[in-house]
Amino acid sequence: MTKLSKRITTLASKVEDRLYAPLEAIELVKENANAKFDETIEAHARLGIDPKYTDQQLRTTVALPAGTGQSVRIAVIAKGEKVAEAKDSGIEMAGEDDLVERISKGEMDFDLLIATPDMMPKVAKLGRVLGPRGLMPNPKAGTVTTDLAGAIKEFKAGKLEFRADRAGIVHVRFGKASFSAKALLENLKTLQETIDRNKPSGAKGRYWKSLFVTSTMGPSVQVDVAALQDIEQEA
Repeated sequence: MTKLSKRITTLASKVEDRLYAPLEAIELVKENANAKFDETIEAHARLGIDPKYTDQQLRTTVALPAGTGQSVRIAVIAKGEKVAEAKDSGIEMAGEDDLVERISKGEMDFDLLIATPDMMPKVAKLGRVLGPRGLMPNPKAGTVTTDLAGAIKEFKAGKLEFRADRAGIVHVRFGKASFSAKALLENLKTLQETIDRNKPSGAKGRYWKSLFVTSTMGPSVQVDVAALQDIEQEA
């Protein structure tokens, strides 16, 4: 059994075993994010779905209004003028067959891969290396598109792709400890609305099982999902 450090034990003692109001949970997570760097704030939602069934899979994107606070390294696989368009948009890596070849050899210095539809037959052959890392482009996620400049701008501004893992859990980073509690709450509310809006057609029974928020080096805090759903976003 892993022994907890004195620091994490002290922080965990501040967290009660109960549901916290959304803003209260975020403020507690911020208070506990006392590492020597700007910790990432994450949400972990357990949903009542079984992703092994196609009608219970969840994969989509969310545009966080306050951004993520993190830079995203983007690679683009396209042809001809589209490669130039991608490079003009300020991305880290773009190419045609040459980039496909480099990725096949394990060169994956990027966090997100975007491809144009005409290159997908070649990208599909990279499934073995891209799939396990969740990097395979997908139309539903907005990562298969002809509008490269628009897609790159959105993802750079804070748009995130996420999916439920095999256990039906969604893991999403939604800001930094340096963000205001209000900005983090706005991001979390947007994430909750996106998950609800994209509820799989095959989901049965209770959809939200639990929602926890945490920081990179801090303990998790359970959020009252019903209270979060009741919050009205400002226009």
